[in-house]
Amino acid sequence: MIYLNFILIIVSMLISVIFFTMLERKIMSYMQIRKGPNKVGFLGLITPICDSLKLIIKNTSFILNSNEIIYWFSPILTVFLLLLGWLVYPIEFSNNTIYYGFLFFLCISSLNVYSTLGSGWGSNSKYSLLGALRGSAQIISYEVLLVFVSLFPFVFHGTFNLHYFSNDGYFYILWIFPIFLIWLISSIAETNRSPFDFSEGESELVSGFNTEYGSFEFAFLFLGEYGSIILISFLSVIIFFSFNNDFINEIIGLFLSFSFIWFRSSFPRFRYDLLMNLAWCNGLIFIIVFFIYLFSF
Repeated sequence: MIYLNFILIIVSMLISVIFFTMLERKIMSYMQIRKGPNKVGFLGLITPICDSLKLIIKNTSFILNSNEIIYWFSPILTVFLLLLGWLVYPIEFSNNTIYYGFLFFLCISSLNVYSTLGSGWGSNSKYSLLGALRGSAQIISYEVLLVFVSLFPFVFHGTFNLHYFSNDGYFYILWIFPIFLIWLISSIAETNRSPFDFSEGESELVSGFNTEYGSFEFAFLFLGEYGSIILISFLSVIIFFSFNNDFINEIIGLFLSFSFIWFRSSFPRFRYDLLMNLAWCNGLIFIIVFFIYLFSF
């Protein structure tokens, strides 16, 4: 039964990623007062499927002087870590969950730095390497914030099992709303999304750590990024909201996923030194002070 549940999650995630890209392009077109993709199929709904097929059937290029093992392994590692991350997501009709589920998720998300670094270093390209170094430092910095932020809901719940979170029904975000905002900012930085997309800065690094990728390996990197957005959005609902109503949880999860697109369309790219300063000098100090204040009573 556990294998059937996992297969169901994987299929749902793949379909969600395909149409999430379509949603992003549509929303960004409306926010920029222009037409989005609307030619392929009814209202352009078949566009993401055609894009996926186009990436899969493209020829694979071999880069001279690259580290081929790391170059090929890094996109596969990205998708593998994403699938492992979905193992911790609690399903209503199944009790087959990992007891230390969120602790397992933090361990998995911290390994994403190796796929980013391997993609840039294995390509043997100066732009890819610079993007990978930026992304690695960014992921490590905001992984620290995610670990500290996760202390608050788990002190309230008394467990790391996310299945108990989904059945709790207590609205913890009322108590720790500032911590939720830091979690949201850290999630955007962790997934390398705009305005914190320094590993993919087109104006500076061509395309960042994925410059030399094409065909299915680029599709894997693409899948890892958007799958992580959906995963962390719905995990945020379980950790901070804990509604007993699945429909409300899904609506909030969709809104959090939409917020990633919203921020990309609304804010210019941040400055890299300010990003590091935000993590170590502002966010970390605020979390420690808030933790002492909240649990001193």
